[in-house]
Amino acid sequence: MFHPRSPFLIACAALILFAFCSVPTSGQATEGRIAGTVRNASGQAMPGATVTIVNRQANFRRVVVAGPGGAFEVTGLTPGLYSVTAELSGFRSAVQSRVLDAGGRLDFELVLEVRVSEEVTVTAMKREETVFSTPVSIAAPTEEVLRERGAEDIEDVAANVAGFAVQNLGPGQSQISMRGVSSGQVARDQPGPKEEVGAYLDESVISFLLFTPDIDLFDMNRVEVLRGPQGTLFGSGSLAGTVRYVTNPPQLGATHFFGELSGDTLTDGNQGGSVKAGVNAPLGDSAALRIVGYYDRLAGWMDAVQPDLSVKKNVNTGDRFGLRAAVQIAPNDRLTVTPRFFYQKVEADGWNRIDIYNILANPFTTTRPKVTLGDRKLFTQIKEPYTDKFYLGDLNVRYDLGGVTLTSITSYTNRDILVVRDAGALTSSITGGSLGLPENVYTLDAPLNDATKAHGWTEELRFAGGRDRFQWVVGGFYSDATKKYGQDLDVAGFTALSGIPSQGLRAPTDHLFFSDLSYKTRQYAFFGEGTFSVTQQFSLTGGLRYYNYKDDKKQIFDGIFGNDNNGVSLVSNPGTTKGDGVAPRFIASYKVTDSTTVNAQVAKGFRLGGINDPLNVPLCTAQDLVVFGGRPGFKDETAWNYEIGSKSRLMGGRGSFNVSAFYIDIKDLQVVVTAGSCSSRLVFSVPKARSAGGELEFALAASDRFDFAVSAGYTDSKLRSTVRDGTGAIVSGIEEGRRLPSIPKFQAALAATYQQPITPEFRGYLTANYSHVGDRYTQVGDDLPGFGVVNLHAPAVAHTIGGPLTQNFFTFDPKLPAYDIINARVGVRHANWDIAIFANNLTDERAFLALDRERGLLARVGYLTNQPRTIGITSRVDF
Repeated sequence: MFHPRSPFLIACAALILFAFCSVPTSGQATEGRIAGTVRNASGQAMPGATVTIVNRQANFRRVVVAGPGGAFEVTGLTPGLYSVTAELSGFRSAVQSRVLDAGGRLDFELVLEVRVSEEVTVTAMKREETVFSTPVSIAAPTEEVLRERGAEDIEDVAANVAGFAVQNLGPGQSQISMRGVSSGQVARDQPGPKEEVGAYLDESVISFLLFTPDIDLFDMNRVEVLRGPQGTLFGSGSLAGTVRYVTNPPQLGATHFFGELSGDTLTDGNQGGSVKAGVNAPLGDSAALRIVGYYDRLAGWMDAVQPDLSVKKNVNTGDRFGLRAAVQIAPNDRLTVTPRFFYQKVEADGWNRIDIYNILANPFTTTRPKVTLGDRKLFTQIKEPYTDKFYLGDLNVRYDLGGVTLTSITSYTNRDILVVRDAGALTSSITGGSLGLPENVYTLDAPLNDATKAHGWTEELRFAGGRDRFQWVVGGFYSDATKKYGQDLDVAGFTALSGIPSQGLRAPTDHLFFSDLSYKTRQYAFFGEGTFSVTQQFSLTGGLRYYNYKDDKKQIFDGIFGNDNNGVSLVSNPGTTKGDGVAPRFIASYKVTDSTTVNAQVAKGFRLGGINDPLNVPLCTAQDLVVFGGRPGFKDETAWNYEIGSKSRLMGGRGSFNVSAFYIDIKDLQVVVTAGSCSSRLVFSVPKARSAGGELEFALAASDRFDFAVSAGYTDSKLRSTVRDGTGAIVSGIEEGRRLPSIPKFQAALAATYQQPITPEFRGYLTANYSHVGDRYTQVGDDLPGFGVVNLHAPAVAHTIGGPLTQNFFTFDPKLPAYDIINARVGVRHANWDIAIFANNLTDERAFLALDRERGLLARVGYLTNQPRTIGITSRVDF
């Protein structure tokens, strides 16, 4: 619970007081004034609506609240052009602009119409269209919707979008999948695989390093989720879909301050909260600056049992800090230049992992202390800090050539990640379990440092235009990315206590594993797409992308765990992968009525191939060397999507109904497998797989006070090929008919909001969200019969730690069960502030998000889990 002097409560109280004090009052009267009323489409008054009056030339901005009868008035105005905007949650904004003469008066009648998501403007086809008119499957929750539902990151977005799944693999390691196209969990120590879903911050790609940064959603205009392959316009990595974070751009001629404060407390955890602020300010008549900063205290809830059986509380507590600054320069009506810088740093002290078996801490031992790990507990000997620094600098230039728009996006991305893992379970399974060394050796601290440094340049240059019946876009793309990755396992005192030499050519004494890998990937592409309106009802779209890439990789492995010739020569497996291909798309769209459109699509997506890491030969059994050896690389993965769907507006625009069905034919699926006892992971190219399913989305504003949205998705994704070893045995469960991993067959969400005027200037609201995620498996083969049975006397760990053991086998369920999450918030809104109390995961559901394993299943077995019940208070000010 909150301490009475909690700084978050004090800060929230200060913000509320500030918000009350900042409600604007009329200045000294002059001859000019603006007045009017705000009504709904039925003519009813809308008290409580926010009315914003702006004169850009005079750098004037005033926010008032419509009072009784929906009336508003502002005096003390100088002559000039004024825009008056009326806004209210759940309604489309109403905007009118008129010139106020000296000593004059302007009267406005502003009509608010109920808004549904289909009216949101998106750029999924690299041109501005509404969700309804875009002939592809897309969801685009807006800033208002995200705020109402308490969404703070991409995982919260996925909970309300059909066909969209996010695996939370720990801080900064969100792994995204769509429509059942998934190759399984990619571990943090596997730098080679590429992303399946492209992620963009506005126009700049941010997913070329596989894991998508956990970006805070503060001041996001919307998040666009494009389902299905988007290879034609978005290129490699958009094999199964694309996610675009779209920020609010700088606004010319407007001064605008906004901020948020929140505090929360977790069941069986500690406290968290956030401080966020932003400003939009004009820089003369033709430029504007927008700066956003945020700090999130990420509450912890995992407890770590130590070797002396003491418990460290809330070890996964963390912090997230971010800064985003952009300047928009518009020297004339034709040219816009927008440079931007974004920085984010995420730090955490530990992981959201529940250990259900650890070779050093389990209830089966008789010569070591028995340890039974309960809910939300893990076993560690050392701290496991995580640091992730992400930098993005980009330049967006748009120039109107007269009927044709030239757009250039240049971006530079840099990411620096350091993960310190407690490899005690892994190391002891080798030093104690495999080698039979004594307890004072196998219980040595074993920090494994994973370091990733990556940076890359991208450039996209495109032309777009059209008139009458034909719209088109053509362009080129180039990227140059470098990634360096290394691991270092330092087991201080190992050689002195064991007598085993451990110094290698690159690995110092006691550094039992050392790796140094570098990747250099260059890619260029050309693309084009056009839409031709055959009639007013029927249109055809066709597009094509050609891509060419080269991926150079250098690898060095050393240390007695990674090099069977340690101290004499290094394990080195350099190589190059290159290739090219095309990604076409064809769309037919038919407008049945003005409110219903039917779309059919055939599209191709692709993911680049790569080179596998060599096996850790000293750790492998002879059988594992045979099964997993000789697999140097993996091919490009491709997916053809066949889809039909419809979009409908209902009840005069108060509702929408979208439905789609798809079949995706996947070739050379890049399946992630664990190489048995080798403590290695490989990527196999499985010749054939497929995914089939559908999505349904329904939204309705039943009245001016109540609206709700329902979404549901069903996905049936399976392998269509079997991979066998030289003896004919099936490898790692890669068998025709097996489920693809990480994807629930069924997921659904329901969100509802009710608003009630309290006074003419205050409105209360209640929002509730429910999401259901079906059962899943983490990797291909996890659904094999008997997979959840671990032989505690397996040959690789023949020297039993803590033995004799009380049982020979440990069993667990590898299926991740379905789970349900309920969030709710109740609050009060005024013109330029709102305050709400919220409860996330109201029922305190403990969900298993992924299966976590070490050295197959021999060293450790656990589950990554979600945040428990969280109760807090949040407030926003906007003036």
